Amino acid sequence: MAIFNNTTSPPTDFLLTAFPGLELDHVWMSIPVCCLYIIALLGNSMILFVIVAERNLHKPMYYFLSMLSAVDLCLTISTLPTVLGVLWFHAREISFKACLIQMFFVHAFSWIESSVLVAMAFDRFMAICNPLKYATVLTDVMIVAIGMIICIRQVTVLFPMVLVLKNVSFQGGGELSHPFCFHPDVIKYTKSNPWINSFLGLFLQLYLTGTDLLFILFSYVLILRTVLSIVAPRKQQKALSTCVCHICAVTVFYVPMISLSFAHRLLSSTPSTVCSILANIYLLLPPVLNPIIYSLKNKMIRKAVLQLLQSKGSQGPNMRGLRGG
Repeated sequence: MAIFNNTTSPPTDFLLTAFPGLELDHVWMSIPVCCLYIIALLGNSMILFVIVAERNLHKPMYYFLSMLSAVDLCLTISTLPTVLGVLWFHAREISFKACLIQMFFVHAFSWIESSVLVAMAFDRFMAICNPLKYATVLTDVMIVAIGMIICIRQVTVLFPMVLVLKNVSFQGGGELSHPFCFHPDVIKYTKSNPWINSFLGLFLQLYLTGTDLLFILFSYVLILRTVLSIVAPRKQQKALSTCVCHICAVTVFYVPMISLSFAHRLLSSTPSTVCSILANIYLLLPPVLNPIIYSLKNKMIRKAVLQLLQSKGSQGPNMRGLRGG
């Protein structure tokens, strides 16, 4: 990002921060954080397992949902070590290389999730606006191609950014505002002009997530126009009900991400505690809520999850009976 800085110096370490001013309460605060991580890991793993195991869910909509759950799992795992390290062991120091790697994965999976939400919006658009072409357009080959394009798009943008950042000079002992490495938080410790680097990063984020969000909004304008043209109120309600989960997923992802990004780049007077809370919401809210939303609102997912839980519950007494016999 710092293309205007040609000088290099040995990389420095950074200091991670979980909740500024509440260091003595980190052990207690780690309890709800750990619970959220457990919910995110178990919930997304369950969604993936159910979609793979249940043949009735082998459809484009649920393939995209499995992509979303896989990305949420990866995003959760990419921050789990440093977050728990700071809360449990006060392991605040992170090397420049480790910070760079974590920053790559955090931003990569975040932007991949944005692209997956676009693919899910396209799925809803085809299902409601062009139902006759749905099966012929969204084939298995097309879904695989969409997944590959999403990954290639993020890597081609992020990899050059990481190579450039590797040669940037940073000030020693920078104290970050989060228990993970986030680009707007790291870039303020460059020896070059941080405003130039920050706005270049903002432009990149607007290019990726901004265009994604515009496409999602445009898709729903077309969907709403199609739904309003339906005469029967029940059919209107049924068509809109298939979009509720996706709308919720879009909301819980974009609102915290945009709030955190603008708090860092445009509101320099934002208290560090506010940035810390926004960061934890940005990281944990989508992975925690997405499985809950789809399990509660989607009938097929809910039915498959209940069948899975009932089968596990019925196996327990049977196994105990066999051991007793």
